[in-house]
Amino acid sequence: MTQTSTDQPAPSPDTDATPSADATPAATPPSDSNLFPVRRDLYDDEYSDEQYQQMLELYEGTLQSIQEGEIVKSKVLRVTDSHVILDVGFKSEGAVPIEEFKDPATITPGDEVEVLLERLEDEEGSIVLSKKKADFMRVWEKIRQAYENDQPVEGMLQKKIKGGVVVDLMGVDAFLPGSQIALRRVPNIDELLGRTYEFKIIKLNKRRRNIVVSRRVILEAERAEKREFLMKELEVEQVRKGVVKNVTDFGAFIDLGGVDGLLHITDMSWGRVSHPSEVVDLGQEIDVKVLDIDWDRERISLGLKQLHAYPWENVAEKYPVGARVQGKVVSITNYGAFVELEPGIEGLVHISEMSWTRSVRHPSKIVSIGETIEAVVLKVDPEEEKISLGMKQTEQDPWMMLPMKYPVGTRISGKVRNLTSFGAFVEIEPGIDGLIHISDMSWTKRVQHPSEIVKKGETVEVMILNIDPENKRISLGLKQLQDDPWLTIAETHPVGMEMEGKIARYQDNGIVVDLGNDLEGFVPQSQVPLPEDKSAESETKVGQGVALKLLEVDPIHHRIILAATDFLEMPAEEEAAPAEAHPELEPPAPDATDADESEAEAATASAEDEQADAEAPSSEEPPAAESEDEPSKA
Repeated sequence: MTQTSTDQPAPSPDTDATPSADATPAATPPSDSNLFPVRRDLYDDEYSDEQYQQMLELYEGTLQSIQEGEIVKSKVLRVTDSHVILDVGFKSEGAVPIEEFKDPATITPGDEVEVLLERLEDEEGSIVLSKKKADFMRVWEKIRQAYENDQPVEGMLQKKIKGGVVVDLMGVDAFLPGSQIALRRVPNIDELLGRTYEFKIIKLNKRRRNIVVSRRVILEAERAEKREFLMKELEVEQVRKGVVKNVTDFGAFIDLGGVDGLLHITDMSWGRVSHPSEVVDLGQEIDVKVLDIDWDRERISLGLKQLHAYPWENVAEKYPVGARVQGKVVSITNYGAFVELEPGIEGLVHISEMSWTRSVRHPSKIVSIGETIEAVVLKVDPEEEKISLGMKQTEQDPWMMLPMKYPVGTRISGKVRNLTSFGAFVEIEPGIDGLIHISDMSWTKRVQHPSEIVKKGETVEVMILNIDPENKRISLGLKQLQDDPWLTIAETHPVGMEMEGKIARYQDNGIVVDLGNDLEGFVPQSQVPLPEDKSAESETKVGQGVALKLLEVDPIHHRIILAATDFLEMPAEEEAAPAEAHPELEPPAPDATDADESEAEAATASAEDEQADAEAPSSEEPPAAESEDEPSKA
């Protein structure tokens, strides 16, 4: 708008060019030299001073008297995608970025908004306005007073940023450091967004518009006040209500009304607890017992299981020995499985008590975690809080039925499961093996290794010699399937009989000779036709023929004593081959049972006693019985 600024009204066109002293001066119309043509008839009317003043006041009334740096009221004209267009009563409109409004969606044309007039004109001639700075200036005085008077202010947690949270403080953004959110570190800040709390202003900078607040300062003051009160009231053994404030891997923090206590995972239940979240939930109100108080270290220990009776009290009456019980498998180790009979009471099923016949290498082959099983109470020790359980005791021991099922002398067939240096194990029933001792494999042949008679995996027929259910041992015989040939050997081999044989092996006190048909004899050193300074081992070879004379036949002790009359020459093409070494002892079968080892030891001891009685002084000593796991010697 263009306004002609003058102190007097325009003169009438009828007056002279030179006005009188008291005449009202007239406005001078624009000359023809002006760039823009002006209508002269607009200057024909005359205005009095009073009329001119009224017109000037009317025009000035359309404009606001505003200055830079003031907060002014404006009216929303329209809203675009990026700005809100405002009318502040000035010659031009103003635009404010839409981001400066807390809730842009609620802005509609016609709304009144307070903004800060930063500049009347910028480089483009537009007025510069700010809604954010206006809000800041409006609340700054309140914030300053709260800061100086150390008064709390309310604010809402808006959004999470690096190092902390943005708080809406009366419409102004303030910064809440992460360390000032609570007394302890908050694991999940997102859960707190949108909540309103009281804060203390701990730092203020108007120039940088920087406001730092703290919630922890208020909490510490409250805690100190409540702590002082609780120090007088709280006592050990008290039962108090509390709210679960935080849950960790090792326990839960309980708010007792201003002071936190720790409920450790071991004090949550008499039973097994994998994680505290299995027992308590965040925000849950629970009753707890005060176990210990340390005001110097500000630590309060709480207990939940202490509110319930000690489960091991009278446990021997609840679970007597021999009682059948059911429980859930809660843990598996290499040596057994732990079974929960009730919360706080667990029993151990040892690996040896899981099966009568199966060779259990690991408890997980029999049971699994979470499985409900039936067992028998074997032993109860309340002082050590231990209960021994057995699973196999829920079934009848098959070993007790074996003597009736397989009387001594019964012929049965079985598979050779394993070979050892002292015998062979034969499967009688699934999981039940018997031992054929090396001395029960042949009547006449001195067996050096079981592999000379039987092979692993071979099905053989055997005879039951003895069953010991208590020690889980079965003795089997292979030679007992035939009649004892020694009863007729004395008749077919009279004393003085001359025969031939072959050197089988050497001993310190003589030579063992092979007479054929699995029959062996012994030539004492005194009956070897060699000078005293020479030995048979150096002068003869294994497999070399020898002329013999029978001196004695002892059918009771199963021995034949011979005298060597001459050593036969070996043909050149028949070089005596060295004695064949026996196969190496095979490793025990993976499923060999502990009962097999005990059985082998007993059978070995019995066979060694019988063999010692049957051997002549000059006969070779039988190989010592070895454990099932000991390798054989060639």
